[in-house]
Amino acid sequence: MALTDLLRRRKDPEARALRALARANRTLRPRHRPDEALQVVCDLARSLTGAEYAALAITDEHDNTEGFVVSGLDDATLRRLKTPPQGHGPLGSLRFDGRPVRFENVEDHARAFGFPSNHPEMEKLIGVAIWANGEVRGALYVTDRRDGRMFDDHDERLLLTLAEHASKIVETEWY
Repeated sequence: MALTDLLRRRKDPEARALRALARANRTLRPRHRPDEALQVVCDLARSLTGAEYAALAITDEHDNTEGFVVSGLDDATLRRLKTPPQGHGPLGSLRFDGRPVRFENVEDHARAFGFPSNHPEMEKLIGVAIWANGEVRGALYVTDRRDGRMFDDHDERLLLTLAEHASKIVETEWY
């Protein structure tokens, strides 16, 4: 393989996400719970995009959050969250059209409401839908890159690849 091809593959977001998934999935026990596999996806979303926080929410047929995993929150902060976000604020449009969302400042969004008490502060956000059996059944999102930059198309492609893997987990192991 030529050096330019090798460099291009290392920068390709889908290839990066798939290589990271292959490595991380080897750490799962053979008989793991779906939330453990989804935690791997959430952790990778955070690390590969350089985000402060990541979350992955699974919804039921009535659009209520029934599964929620996070990455980047310490145990004390997580315990103070009484309930997971229900996704009716800035992420709400994902549930209707399944298209990725990206915000430079979440609080400026007209639908910036519905965060549970003690929810961590966040500014920049990018989120993608998780599909199961042809329906949007959740979201994968990351907030606030550690370098302060906006999330970009590269980050979106990473998340879409990870969300596709999460979708397979939800379809085959969750429901």
